This record gives sequence, structure tokens and C-alpha cells, in this order.
Amino acid sequence: MRLARPFFLAPILFREALFRIETTEKILCLTFDDGPDRNTTLPLLEIIERYGVQALFFCTGTMAEANPDIINRIRSGGHRIGNHGYDHLSGFRTPSDLYIDNVQAASGLTSSKIFRPPYGQITPTQYRILSHSFRIVFWDVMAYDFDPAFGYSRSLKILRTNIRTGSIIVLHDKPRSSAPLFLEDFLNFALSEGYRFEIPADLDSGS
Repeated sequence: MRLARPFFLAPILFREALFRIETTEKILCLTFDDGPDRNTTLPLLEIIERYGVQALFFCTGTMAEANPDIINRIRSGGHRIGNHGYDHLSGFRTPSDLYIDNVQAASGLTSSKIFRPPYGQITPTQYRILSHSFRIVFWDVMAYDFDPAFGYSRSLKILRTNIRTGSIIVLHDKPRSSAPLFLEDFLNFALSEGYRFEIPADLDSGS
């Protein structure tokens, strides 16, 4: 079974991390993981900018290094770049010293302040060390657009039925992502429901 929300213990284990924006207003935050990818990120940028939406892109160091022009394009559009590790490592499968070094290796290419653990997998030790320097951002709604077998219509249904006040939404700007197929439909739905999209203002504060 695919869960739209993170494991229920995660917000308890990682209390200072950001899973959802604290607000009473109908605000959403749109994020993308794993890019930048020339054939996916650029079309997604065209869609969100057509709707006046700013987003947060969690980029890997390898992809940022390979596509510096797209990194500049993201920033010039008023969007934010987050750190997604240099090699997209699982914290559960990587010794903490190597994991932390990998995150730091991506800092100069992506962000030295905002980090999202690849796969959402990070140990308490890794979290404790990295949270001294980074605001660690998870998500409130996962659409599984990274899996072509899941189907873009199911991804769209997850978003339509699970967004709520303050939701941080994770999509992907990687070659296999179905996000370009349903993003415009989702934006039309969310805006018609009275939501607006914002990037949290306090992201640069580490815990």
C-alpha cells in the first residue's frame, strides 16, 4: 500500500524538521526532488510560472553539477534550491560519516541551509548532526509520480484528496516522473479550491 503521508512516528522522531507549514491559511508548498533534468525541470518551470507559482527544488549535487544553467534558471525564476545530497544516498544504508560528507559535498552546488533526505531516510544521529546546519524538510503529501507504473491519474487523485492547509507536496523532476502530465490539472484544482502556493519564509534557520 502506498501512503500519501510520512510514517506517523517521523514527526515525533524529528520534531524540528518541517513536514507541514504551520498556518491557518490555505497555503501549499510545492517541491520537486532529484533534478535538475533538462527534459523535465524546464517544462515544469514553464507550467508553474504560467500560474505564478514559486517552488522549492531539492537538487542532487551530481545533477546540479551537470546542469548549472538550469540551476541558474530555477533561481532566476524566484524559486529556491534545496540540498538533496550529492549522490542521493539512503541514510539507512550509509554510514553516518559518509552520509554527512555527501550532503556537505552538495552544499556549494545546491544549498548549505536547506536539506531533504533522499527517500526520506535519515537516522537520528545523521539528523542530529545535520540539523545544526540545515533546516531539514520532509513532506506532508507524496504523489508517487516517480513511478511510471503508478499512473499519473492516481498521482493526481492523491493530491486532490490529501492536500490540506499547510501541505508540503513532493513531486519529482527526473526523467521518469509523470508530474508534467498532471501538474497543470492539479494547479487548476488547488487554485479553484482557494489555495495559494508559497515557499516558507523561515527555511534558512537551522535548529
